[in-house]
Formats: sequence, C-alpha cells, structure tokens
Amino acid sequence: MERAELSITVQGAPDEVVVRLAGEIDVLTVTELSALVNEVLAADPPPRRIVLDMAGVTFCDSQGLGTLVVLSRKAQHNQSVLALANVGDFLMRVLDITGLRSALMISTS
Repeated sequence: MERAELSITVQGAPDEVVVRLAGEIDVLTVTELSALVNEVLAADPPPRRIVLDMAGVTFCDSQGLGTLVVLSRKAQHNQSVLALANVGDFLMRVLDITGLRSALMISTS
C-alpha cells in the first residue's frame, strides 16, 4: 500500500494563520495535521483565526473528519476560530451526509 501524502504550507500573520493543505487527510496523515494546528494554538497569544485551505484536498476519511471536529473544538477552547476554506464539492457532500457541516465553520470567502 502506498503511503498517503499530505502537503502542508503555513502562512502566518499575528491575527490569522492560513494552513494550505494538499493531498489526503486520513488515518496516516491526521497526526501531522493535528500537531501543526496544536503548535499554532500554543502561540501566546493564539491567532484569532486559523484557516484550513482545503482547495488541494483530494480525500478525507472518517479519521480526518473526526480530527477536523476535534481541532475546531480545541480552537474554540483557546478563544480562536478554526475555519475551512475552499471546501470542494466532494468534501462538502461528505460533511452534509455525516451531519458535520454544522459542526465546522465553513468560510465562503
């Protein structure tokens, strides 16, 4: 089985951090994503907003979906907002089917 790949690029500003994701968010890559977002949230003070740019995401399994929800809750706990941007049709459909669309902030801008 080929190892899943997730490319992560971070652009930071004092108030907002944009995390560009490309590839697959799954059981093999969620640890890397979680570690990065936790590191961003550990900043003092944490950014008011973390944007996960999902434009390059090609796949997201149940582990990935659960991780997005957990990271969103951690961000709220740290008085920050985790928003998903550029969510593709396939992922939006998965969020609708699973009922998680309402649990995550989806940025339309």
